[in-house]
This record gives sequence, C-alpha cells and structure tokens, in this order.
Amino acid sequence: MRGKWWAPAGFAAAALVLAACGSSSSGSTSSASSSAPSAASSAASGTTLKMTTFNGKKVLTNAHGMAVYWFAPDTSTKSNCNSSCLKFWPIVRGPATAGSGVTGTLGVITTNGVKQATYDGHPLYTYVGDTAAGQVKGNALNASGGLWWVMTPNGAKVAAASSSAGGSSSGSSSSGGSSSGGSSSGGYGY
Repeated sequence: MRGKWWAPAGFAAAALVLAACGSSSSGSTSSASSSAPSAASSAASGTTLKMTTFNGKKVLTNAHGMAVYWFAPDTSTKSNCNSSCLKFWPIVRGPATAGSGVTGTLGVITTNGVKQATYDGHPLYTYVGDTAAGQVKGNALNASGGLWWVMTPNGAKVAAASSSAGGSSSGSSSSGGSSSGGSSSGGYGY
C-alpha cells in the first residue's frame, strides 16, 4: 500500500512541472505576439530621446544616455539594416517621446515587425560597442554595408575624430574621410 500513493504523487509533480513550463512558454509567446503592449512598455521604460553633449558635440541619446545612430543606406521609410546587422545595431523602439533639447520630428517605421523610432526621417539605432553612457564608438563606422553616424540635432555628420576621444574602433578614422564622398547625402541631403 505504501508504494501505491507514490505513483499519483509522481504524476502530480510531473503535471506541476509541465504546467510551470507551459505557463512560462505561453507567457513568452504572448509577449512576442502582442507587440503593442511591449512597444508601449518600451516607450515608458527607455525610448524618451534627449540631446546630450559628448566631446563638445550635441548628440541624440536614449533615456539611459546611450548615443543614438543613423545608417546612411536607410531611407525615411525603410531600414536597410538586416537581421545580422541588427545584432550589433539594435533598433530604438518606437514610438519615442521628445525629451530635453529634442527639436526634430519623431516618427515610426516598422522593421522586421517591430516599430522603430525615427528622427527627422532617419531610422534610429544604438550600438552594442557603446558599453556606457557618453561613448560614440559607432560614429563614422563603416559596417554592415554602409556608414553609421551619431544623430545630431540637425542630422549633420560628426567628424570621426570626435568619437576617437572615447576609444573608438580603429576602422572609424579611415572610413570617415574616404567613404563619405560616396554617401555625402546620407540619403537625406545632409
């Protein structure tokens, strides 16, 4: 008789484990399928944009003080940063709200099913190489098929020398002068 009650207890324990796995699985599925709430919570938790001064230049940052970038091959309606590119250049989720010093027009496009913030028609990104507020290591970087520029109040390109003060990657100085001639318009006339 003592052995008979272990079997139902074992089944009950297995059912609890499966229920726990099932509930966490359905939780992640629901958060992925309901992008509107995640975008709203994202807007509340970190997509307020503000102007901050780095190395004497005003640049757009997120609420955490991380520099925000634009990609020269993008258009005002389409991101040209593909899935492997997005691993290094995460999008700034939209809609964004204007914080201190932000005077440009904020908008939203959809990239890979996710709402992405834009500033004066430029889709916005952060850079994984910037590990702390105040860094602009991605500025003037030629990567993922084009040049990356830190976003300024008017969209002007910031010289690569500004980012080298923070220990920028070595490739940024060579790409700043020679390649910019081919993309001087940046797709937006800047």
